[in-house]
Amino acid sequence: FSPQHLDDDTVSGSNWITENNVQHSLSQTTKTTRKPYCGYTQQTLSKREQAEQESLLAAIEWPKPPDGKVAFAQSTDPTHSDFVIVTPSRFFRVGDQLEVLVRMKDFQGKPKQYGGDYLQARIHSPGLKAGAVGRIVDCHNGLYKIFFTLLWPGEVKVSVSLVHPSEAVQVLQRLREERPDRVYFKSSFKSGRYSETTECNVCLPGGLPVCNFTDPYTGEPWFCYKPRKLSCASRINHAKGGYLKGLLTREESLFFQSDVNIKRPILSSGPDTVIVKPKAFTDSNSVDRAEDPTASPSGYYYEDQWRSRTHWIHNFNKSDDVTECLQGKIIYLFGDSTIRQWFEYLTAFVPDLVEFNLGSPKNVGPFMSVDLRHSILLKFRCHGPPIRFSTVFSSELHYIANELDNIVGGRNTVIAITIWSHFSTFPVEVYIRRLRNIRRAVLQLLDRSPKTAIVIRTANVQELGPEVSLFNSDWYSFQLDTVMRKMFSGIAVHFVDAWEMSIAHYLPHNLHPDEIIVKNQIDAFLSYVCPLQT
Repeated sequence: FSPQHLDDDTVSGSNWITENNVQHSLSQTTKTTRKPYCGYTQQTLSKREQAEQESLLAAIEWPKPPDGKVAFAQSTDPTHSDFVIVTPSRFFRVGDQLEVLVRMKDFQGKPKQYGGDYLQARIHSPGLKAGAVGRIVDCHNGLYKIFFTLLWPGEVKVSVSLVHPSEAVQVLQRLREERPDRVYFKSSFKSGRYSETTECNVCLPGGLPVCNFTDPYTGEPWFCYKPRKLSCASRINHAKGGYLKGLLTREESLFFQSDVNIKRPILSSGPDTVIVKPKAFTDSNSVDRAEDPTASPSGYYYEDQWRSRTHWIHNFNKSDDVTECLQGKIIYLFGDSTIRQWFEYLTAFVPDLVEFNLGSPKNVGPFMSVDLRHSILLKFRCHGPPIRFSTVFSSELHYIANELDNIVGGRNTVIAITIWSHFSTFPVEVYIRRLRNIRRAVLQLLDRSPKTAIVIRTANVQELGPEVSLFNSDWYSFQLDTVMRKMFSGIAVHFVDAWEMSIAHYLPHNLHPDEIIVKNQIDAFLSYVCPLQT
């Protein structure tokens, strides 16, 4: 489609404010080499923003299989593939590196000659309820190296799984660029007794008149088809429309089979465990101080408790401990349903924290809990569109950046943000723009109120089937999460590594992790808010 007719709407004479607050007129739009997609083709980026975007896209570039279509029989088969521990009989101590070599084969048992498969790997000791993730290196020749840091003594087992073969990742990439409409949204417009519903998205195919709901402050684009009789101003809500079907060719669908090649284990051709001895001496400085959101692994489970390698985590096992930490504070939770879990956990766990009924739709919000005795206010609000919630009132469609701009901040203000899952169906530029806006607001807030505690909850992995993979694959989440960590590194925010916490744990993957995992996330979060005064 040609986004021509949208140009006037999208531009609408507004100026876009970039990082250094220089106003740029939208006439000199940057030329991207990507397919026209109005969610980002109308962006005017400063030289700095353009350079950052290019380096982010380069950082998540994924190796492509050789040219031409690959037949299913020649695609990666987890059953024929295997791994070996490089030196299984070596003497290992806590703190050592363990190296694993994965050898990929196709369905005919032939070694793969190229990379691009998406793997997940962990080490674990089930008896100790201990686990940690590994760092995966693609050698681009069908071989993969996985590096684990051995962090506890005992018998340690290696588990590797193929999330998607490289041939499937290619399909996911194509869908992300060519079918950003594969999740669509809708809005109702109402005047008196008359109402109409139309389709909405970051971008709409041309030919029909549209309502331009682009946010005047952030420039975040959003459009709905114009109702036939009603004005654009009569919009009353936003909701998830649905998921497109029939996105794959018959051959492509073979790359997405639950018990064949989606999240299937790759087994070892030799021993899959090593024995790890304790450190020879007690190391008191086992916690590295600097927080690096890209360090791997950032932590590990031991006896079902997450231990960070960058800061001390205090276990808030009694509700009184939580109350003491949050006394006199206002806590804002912004994002999707995975941070709404924090709201639900805290409200349930702390007896004096009582939900105040705002009459909001279930699961959508906004929500608020109050503890009058200890002056604690806890609030949850969902991020702005695109968001696959049903149904959000128009008046409650707020962008996180605008919310942050309206917060005074200070030592009694706590903010936690997560934003990832609802962006997986769009080109990455859409997500980069959203994070740029949030980051600007975060920096301004920290500038005026440096004592404000700001925490970012990363993405997490989830259960995947043939359908879910096309919209919400861990591969999409991993790409977005990589971008988020890079964009927020070097800024005075803290990270709760929900990503590692979901892969390293023994429980099956779930978009909404189990309560024990949420508890560990909350412990990490509160440990930033109330660091132990040592």
